[in-house]
Amino acid sequence: MKDPTRVKDPNGQRARRLGRIAAAAALTAALHGGLAATTHADPAPVPPYPVPHQFLLDATLAALQGGGGSPPGTNDWSCKPSAAHPEPVILIHGFLANRNDNWQTYGPLLANNGYCVFALTYGSPDANPDALLGGLTPMQGSAATLDAFVDRVRQATGAPEVALVGHSEGATMPYWYLKFGGGAAKVATMIGLAPVVHGLGGRDLAATGIDTGSADAPSAFQFLATSEFTRELTEGGVTVPGVAYTQIVTRYDDLVIPYTAGIVDEPGSTNYVVQDLCHQDYADHLSINSDPATARLVLNALDPEHAQPVECTLVLPAIGVLPSGSGG
Repeated sequence: MKDPTRVKDPNGQRARRLGRIAAAAALTAALHGGLAATTHADPAPVPPYPVPHQFLLDATLAALQGGGGSPPGTNDWSCKPSAAHPEPVILIHGFLANRNDNWQTYGPLLANNGYCVFALTYGSPDANPDALLGGLTPMQGSAATLDAFVDRVRQATGAPEVALVGHSEGATMPYWYLKFGGGAAKVATMIGLAPVVHGLGGRDLAATGIDTGSADAPSAFQFLATSEFTRELTEGGVTVPGVAYTQIVTRYDDLVIPYTAGIVDEPGSTNYVVQDLCHQDYADHLSINSDPATARLVLNALDPEHAQPVECTLVLPAIGVLPSGSGG
């Protein structure tokens, strides 16, 4: 399927202000810092689980649980995949996040739709699987952590292959895993929300020939289009045969600039720009993770034989204000 993702943003949103990056980083740190104390727990939810769609509120409440929690509907190691959904789904969080605060929408959403759902925390400096802050260490090492988790899920469920759904770094690091880390033999589907596959700055920056660091630098440096990590990932193509790839991006991404850095225009790959489907959807880098239209695209990519139409609603950005000219 050919998606018109290379058309220049008519509203000039590719040149988003870098100040938004600092604001989002500060916000993420605030969500985690000093929030390890747990409040009185409510009774554990049972399916069908409530599916929230307010990213900031949901992430904040999840952060209050500390790093050891899991989203509702996830990490049930007794779950056995059904014939309708034979591939367990593994959720992979983004930079500075963890398995719980990143996936308060998708854990219950996928469980309610009949999937066995699992989520991990990776990339903490001390390799703590219950860390509050993940995704910090070099992505090659995180790919190895993901591989071990994939094997654990396959062994527990008996499924030969899994599906991956990732956000931000979690929609970037797995592409390395699939290409270089042995994941191609174990993964049937890769779905990325707001990926950084071609690096911050995109192909134009990469074409300058600038070199910004070694391939094993901390993940924050690997995001750059001029990093050795990105060069190695994109050289000769990103995708590998046998895996179905779907990338979902938003024109109003405040962190992945340009947003087209998440597009993978290669065989076996499908791309969606949220605003091509829903003009009043102003989801940014964070709120794309709880956006109903994006959620429908994810469900359709996991089960294309039973795809349903995308229903559009007004979605606000998690950070900042509505873009100029939006009429909001």
